[in-house]
Amino acid sequence: MFVLYISKRKGFKPLLNISSKNPLLRVRGFVFCLCTLLLFFSGCSSKHWRVQADKAAENIIKRAQQDALGRTEPFTIETPAQTLRRKLILEQDLPYAVKASLGSGDLEPIEHWPQDDYLEQKHKNNTLDYVPDTAFTSQTLFITLTDALKISAHNSRDFQSRKESVFRTALALDLEDDEFRSTFAGTWRTIFSSNWTDEDNGNGYHLEALEHRGTLGWSKKFRTGLEFTTSVALDLVELLSNEGQFSRGIVLDSTISMPLLRGAGWHIVSEPLTQAERNVLYAIYEFERYKRTFAVDVASSYLGVVRQMDEVRNAEDNYRRLIAAGRRARRMADAGRLPEIQVDQASQDELRARNRWIAARQNFAERLDSLKIRLGLPTDSFIELDHKEMNRMAERSTQLLEKMDDDNSEKVYTTLGDFIPADSPVDLKEPDPKDAGPLELDEKEAVKIALENRLDLRTIAAKVYDAQRKVIVAANGLLTQADLQGSGTWGASRSSGSATSPDANITMDEGDYTARIDLDLPFERTRERNQYRQSLINLEESVRSLQNLEDQVKLQVRGNLRSLLESRESVRIQSKAVYLAKRRVDSTNLFLEAGRAEIRDLLDAQEDLVSARNSLTSALINYRIAELELQQNMGVLQVGASGLWTEYIPESPKLEEKINQNSKRSFE
Repeated sequence: MFVLYISKRKGFKPLLNISSKNPLLRVRGFVFCLCTLLLFFSGCSSKHWRVQADKAAENIIKRAQQDALGRTEPFTIETPAQTLRRKLILEQDLPYAVKASLGSGDLEPIEHWPQDDYLEQKHKNNTLDYVPDTAFTSQTLFITLTDALKISAHNSRDFQSRKESVFRTALALDLEDDEFRSTFAGTWRTIFSSNWTDEDNGNGYHLEALEHRGTLGWSKKFRTGLEFTTSVALDLVELLSNEGQFSRGIVLDSTISMPLLRGAGWHIVSEPLTQAERNVLYAIYEFERYKRTFAVDVASSYLGVVRQMDEVRNAEDNYRRLIAAGRRARRMADAGRLPEIQVDQASQDELRARNRWIAARQNFAERLDSLKIRLGLPTDSFIELDHKEMNRMAERSTQLLEKMDDDNSEKVYTTLGDFIPADSPVDLKEPDPKDAGPLELDEKEAVKIALENRLDLRTIAAKVYDAQRKVIVAANGLLTQADLQGSGTWGASRSSGSATSPDANITMDEGDYTARIDLDLPFERTRERNQYRQSLINLEESVRSLQNLEDQVKLQVRGNLRSLLESRESVRIQSKAVYLAKRRVDSTNLFLEAGRAEIRDLLDAQEDLVSARNSLTSALINYRIAELELQQNMGVLQVGASGLWTEYIPESPKLEEKINQNSKRSFE
């Protein structure tokens, strides 16, 4: 027998009685049960909670960006369903293992999936992430250096993981902040019960009762350490026998707790929240630093592939020249103008050139695949890089060479041919500082800029302050535990045994009040003592870490400046080495035709020309990479949300002023 009752005035009227023959009573009962079940199973969907978490984390990150960087920029961990990786796989008909290879938007919800249309919305979302303007040409994706930076910011898996790390830190702060929010702890319990009791008094005694119970609570923790909790419990009991007597019970309970010594104080109670707030700022700094490092790494990888492209071209050109030289040697040998041994030498060099050409092509393919991995693209996708990057760097090298002393590009930087006596003193010419590029700053100035703008240095300096706070918290743990406790209870509860009692009421003068102070004297504080000593050790360790990073920053900047100077001189030397090698090849060809040179001379000249060209390419790229690394290590290379950078221009006072303003921000 199952009976559900609802209160009406002074009695209970049956709403559902399954054994009842009244159809109307049955319908009303089933409707009420259905509503009850819907209420029981209803609530906010998983999607609601996900969206709420996203909003909370995004607001935290936005505030942290403003505090840490003095600016805000778009930040989201949501990735579009139509990624460039997915587009390449489908449009270039590349093999893939499972649907997850295309992205989470192609997944289907599995059994017991929560009430969240996360996967469905991603599947329906046709938004495509960044695709180069050149798009696809003959099923091949053409990528410039700018495109590579943007693609990496949208598709790189490591880049996405770093963003998610910042997001997790923001969620951790939201959880810590929740400790100090007003919290409603509401529970409502409706108990349906039919109880029969037989007493041993000789007469059968039957008791049938229905009980409803519910509790609603509210709690609040303050940053002073004060905790306040209150709850109200309501009981509603009816005897279904004995003429349906019923009684209402109500209990109001309030408790207050506050530490007086150990654990007291705003700085102690809110330390986890303070640390969580600072962790978000650290995460923003770390991610900003990572963006700069990542952009330079992508550029270095891209330029490395471009350099290998140029080496393939040089190897191909050399192979063609040696084939032609071998044919010429064969004709001259047939005419009796060259011995057969020189023909064999030409053939051997031709074979070596072919081997070098094939090796260069394979090395290029290997580097290109590595670049695809860094960009987050399939390794078997068809992409093409912009070889004009080499032309642009060649133009930069021409400008650089024009600044160097009074030599023109055709004058060889050597002591030969100057008609200087052999026994004259040898004076070595130091690199001229006036030939320096725009980023070859004064060493002291460059180090100063780095110390002011390096975000990782700013973070580790702030962690020294964190370690000092930890010492204070650990010292607080050595104090006496003295907590003030107070509570009050008003009213009375009801059960089936007290259903005949009058309704309970809340009366302040009849409440039950208690107050006490709980003491824990510091006779045993071994754990706390060791934690305090450990906190001092951690402080010393954090100071040493700061000193080490500061020295590493100086080392990096000084090393970058040395690399710039070395690469600048190498560009100059290799440019003139290429000029000499070209002139040597041309003159050797003429001498060979005149019978005044051997084929070996031409082969050696060809080899030196290839080597000089490759060395010039490396010098150009090394100088460019050294410029980017210097800006990165000085902390002045700005990288936006799209992955594009803004380079540091020493002559720009506005940029310097902006950098200096950012460098003045501090945690303390």
